[in-house]
Amino acid sequence: MPSLQSLWDDTIVALATAHGVSAIGVIRLSGPEAIRIADALMPGKDLSAKPSHTIHVGFLKEGDKVLDEAVVSLFRGPRSYTGEDVAEISCHGSPFIQEEIIRACIARGARLAKPGEFTQRAFLKGKLDLAQAEAVADLIASNTEASRDTALKNIRGGFSTILKDLREQLIKFSALIELELDFSQEDVEFADRTALQSLITDIRQTIGHLLESFRLGNVIRHGVSVAIVGKPNAGKSTLLNTLLNENRAIVSEIAGTTRDTIEEVINIDGILFRLIDTAGIRHSEDLIESIGVEKSREKMKAADIVLYLFDVDGETPGGLEAARAELEEINPRYLLIGNKADIPGEENAARKFEGLNVLYISAKTHHHVNALKERLVDSVLQGRVNTESTLVTNARHYAALQQVASSLQDIQTGMDNRIPGDLLALDIRRCLHYLGEITGEVTNEDQLDYIFSKFCIGK
Repeated sequence: MPSLQSLWDDTIVALATAHGVSAIGVIRLSGPEAIRIADALMPGKDLSAKPSHTIHVGFLKEGDKVLDEAVVSLFRGPRSYTGEDVAEISCHGSPFIQEEIIRACIARGARLAKPGEFTQRAFLKGKLDLAQAEAVADLIASNTEASRDTALKNIRGGFSTILKDLREQLIKFSALIELELDFSQEDVEFADRTALQSLITDIRQTIGHLLESFRLGNVIRHGVSVAIVGKPNAGKSTLLNTLLNENRAIVSEIAGTTRDTIEEVINIDGILFRLIDTAGIRHSEDLIESIGVEKSREKMKAADIVLYLFDVDGETPGGLEAARAELEEINPRYLLIGNKADIPGEENAARKFEGLNVLYISAKTHHHVNALKERLVDSVLQGRVNTESTLVTNARHYAALQQVASSLQDIQTGMDNRIPGDLLALDIRRCLHYLGEITGEVTNEDQLDYIFSKFCIGK
């Protein structure tokens, strides 16, 4: 990334739409020369004299050469996405035409934008705070309704508003405690310790809820990995095909057909589940099959949820108990699924495995498959938080909140032990520092470069 100072001085250009052939493409210019460059490419329109938020149609030219017929939208700073002058050229979606226009912009003084540089300028101009800017990337990457809604909520400032409110309240107390230091000889207290105690209790509760929300937030952002495991011929591949409503995995009566893991994605109630069909777990002399079994165990350990599928007719209560004990050691987040239990056979199976908390299905006839989907969603949500709440979805935010929680504990311990105000002020400053890191009040150039480098070019 260029230095922060240079971001104010030059004009950047990039394709803002996806690469490849399409009906139209949008080329974005931002910076002090953005409108001048657009004006030079669309002679006769006098774009430099046009007001903000206007649209102009005409031919883009380089000398006498016509590049394209296009639409140019003008947004004068600070009333633009970046806070700078912005010109957006909507041209035809030929990659050749787009490259020619970008080349012409560069020839007139622009330079190619780095990944995320438009949004970085929006942050530096105060159009977005850092948490909101990161939510922009989340919105672009969203692939479910839940991930979209969470990103939109954070772009609108839901998460930032909570943190800024907490930070402002702490700053007030910090200022009063700092003031006490100037009157240390008089032994006075300007900061009401009882009110500070109440505030710290409230903040700790809020931070605790945000930290707890990360589990769901991370699931909404990245999805849930579900390993489907069990003995050979338990119906794992049939279940995968049933959940996907397509024949993705080979189904055969021959044991050991699945020798490697098969992964597919399904959207259930706005949450992505990455289904992993694994090789049947059994001892085998076949080298290839044994490698598949070992991969199955690795997937079980790494999965967010394990579905242990078993044939209700071919399994015994003792065998299922042994399997459950092994699951507890490998990955305690599991569901026991009794397969091949159609409507007539479900009652017998329930008596056979009474007390083992088994969900009975028939992957072949789809019996109770919807109930399995509901159980999967419930195992993720666990009724603790809903998507209308403010969710932490970013690992950087989560790490900073952990530091905030640690600082709050130190403040609480300090007040309990009635430590001097100067030491208490240090703990409060540390808490303010980590709160500010999330929203960008406290940051550095290297950190910004890393965050925005993960954005796509043109955003």
